[in-house]
Amino acid sequence: MPIQSRKLFRTLAIIFLVVAFIPITYVYWLLNQPLSKKEFTFTISKGQTLSALANKLKKQGLLQSRVPFVLLAKIKRQTRNIKIGEYRLKAGSSTSQLLEQIISGKVIQYKVVLIEGWNFKEYMAALHKSPKLKGTLKGKSRKEIMRAIGYPGLHPEGRFFPDTYQFTRGMDDVAILKQAYRKMKASLDELWPGRDPGIPIKTPYDALILASIIEKETGRASERRTISAVFINRLRIGMRLQTDPTVIYGMGKKYDGNIRLKDLRTDTPYNTYTRYGLPPTPIAMPSRESIYAALHPSDSKAIYFVGRGDGSHQFSRTLREHNKAVIKYQLGGRPRSWPSHSGKKRK
Repeated sequence: MPIQSRKLFRTLAIIFLVVAFIPITYVYWLLNQPLSKKEFTFTISKGQTLSALANKLKKQGLLQSRVPFVLLAKIKRQTRNIKIGEYRLKAGSSTSQLLEQIISGKVIQYKVVLIEGWNFKEYMAALHKSPKLKGTLKGKSRKEIMRAIGYPGLHPEGRFFPDTYQFTRGMDDVAILKQAYRKMKASLDELWPGRDPGIPIKTPYDALILASIIEKETGRASERRTISAVFINRLRIGMRLQTDPTVIYGMGKKYDGNIRLKDLRTDTPYNTYTRYGLPPTPIAMPSRESIYAALHPSDSKAIYFVGRGDGSHQFSRTLREHNKAVIKYQLGGRPRSWPSHSGKKRK
């Protein structure tokens, strides 16, 4: 080939490469440009195609052109792999990052927090207040709710594990309760076989009941097992548990924030001042730590405790020690006439 022809060929080749390189570079630049200066939320509906999504995002102002977005999906062979759901695109994200997000299904995660020590009514209130959670159980009775989640005939109190639950838009309250129920059952099933031998707790459900009382009585986590020991010791010797939280639970709507002597004397199935043994059901949702404490009480011989006013308790082995503690921590050091909560043994 003549020299001049070779030069012409090289020149044409260079021109061709430059011409080809410019659009490729432009497309690459376009795909990596920030789409929005602000956070952008959008939803992919069931049955929505990539092309329809691209049109929608263009109308909403996220995409200047639908072509690079669709072209990139075709190049990556991902046109059929977009996941339905609600998405939040970070400010400054590119077309490439947008596609990666909807292919991986990184949808918006919401959360609802169910706290240890809350009762079932409070759990349902928390679910109802969650604006992104689909409510299907509002207005239903406890029996209807338990039937709806697949556990008919069971009392709901104590059966739902306190935790933070993640959910996506469109998920319903039944799904959250099912998760919480299974998690509580799993925790109880795991802890029950390793219980201390000889404790007067006959069934896992009894452990759940006691754990709920411990949860309500505990001001400091370090005292859980000692509080458990007090109740275990009372059950062993046939003394009434005499714990205020059970009385309050039995009062229901009558409880106005104060517990009076007449309340302690008014019999209900949950009044452990008038009845021996455990109440018929849990009174709250216990934490895993409280379940463990119910099954592993400390070796304390105490059968009384009284609050010190700072969240901690004074534990006593005898009624005399207990009365002194009550005078010191509850009566300001001045004795006065007040019925003693002796517990009284079953005859």
